[in-house]
Amino acid sequence: MTAVVPPSTTPGGGRTTAARRWSRRDLTFDKISFLIVFLVVPVVGYVIFVVSPFIQAFYYSLTDWSGFTAGMNFIGLSNYGKLFADNIFMRAVGNSIVLVLVLPIVTVVLSLILASLVTVGGPSNGPIRGLRNSSVYRVISFFPYVIPAIVIGLIWSQVYDPSHGILNGLLTGIGLDQFQSFAWLGEQRTAMIATMFVIVWGLVGFYMVLFVAAIKGIPAEIFEAARIDGAGRFRTAVTITVPMIRDNIQTAYIYMGILALDAFVYMAALNPGGGPGNSTLVMSQQLFTTAFTKGQFGLACAMGVVLATITLLFAGVVFLVNRLTGGNNDVAE
Repeated sequence: MTAVVPPSTTPGGGRTTAARRWSRRDLTFDKISFLIVFLVVPVVGYVIFVVSPFIQAFYYSLTDWSGFTAGMNFIGLSNYGKLFADNIFMRAVGNSIVLVLVLPIVTVVLSLILASLVTVGGPSNGPIRGLRNSSVYRVISFFPYVIPAIVIGLIWSQVYDPSHGILNGLLTGIGLDQFQSFAWLGEQRTAMIATMFVIVWGLVGFYMVLFVAAIKGIPAEIFEAARIDGAGRFRTAVTITVPMIRDNIQTAYIYMGILALDAFVYMAALNPGGGPGNSTLVMSQQLFTTAFTKGQFGLACAMGVVLATITLLFAGVVFLVNRLTGGNNDVAE
């Protein structure tokens, strides 16, 4: 009987020369080129175009660079001290936090409701389907998203116009005379609400389509089983739809939060000066003014670092909440 000789190893436990040759043969040209194209190149590009500019911006935030000269003096954390002592910037931070607390919740919830209606919100009998003419509703709701944000802002600035705006015209036309020449964007109590409405109006269609695609991926048998068990539309949405598209909701929430923390285009179109009493001023607006109007690029870079830090904290909190509430377990199952 011929004995089976196990693969030989070196005294130190290493592989033999034949095994090393086999390992080298295993790294074919296709595998190496795949790693270079899909791993090395993206990582290098990310480091050059994302990580490097952020590090550079952080360095500039420690200087008094004006942005228009080659010279700059290192001043340490003085810019950050100025920011936290600046009432206008702190008001902008507060406004941005209000946006990130309100906009993602309103937009995501409204998008989920609309997506459920056009996919599984149809008749209770027969196959699982959405409302009648649901395809028309999808097109109508998605239409605002194809319009550039700056155009949306300019359109709604005319809608809100106190003298000739269609909104005041409609309200006074039905007998609400208190809205005669009412300045929606000129009153502190309504400027932020009116602005948030425009942002939701412009983005809800996109997230609705995103959720429609996710709901379409859920097997219809699951909804049919819930219907047989007597579950209504609300219970089906809470116990089936939301848990099964949890990852899509998390992604949408983070993207919407990032947009809410920026919101520069909408704010610049509706209230370029920051609104009455800086009621709609956001960090990105103040950053732009500080850099290109006041010529204080070092201070503006410090604002950018603060904005980036808040954005990262927001994303981290969303991931943490998702994990603590069992999000990873749902994915694993």
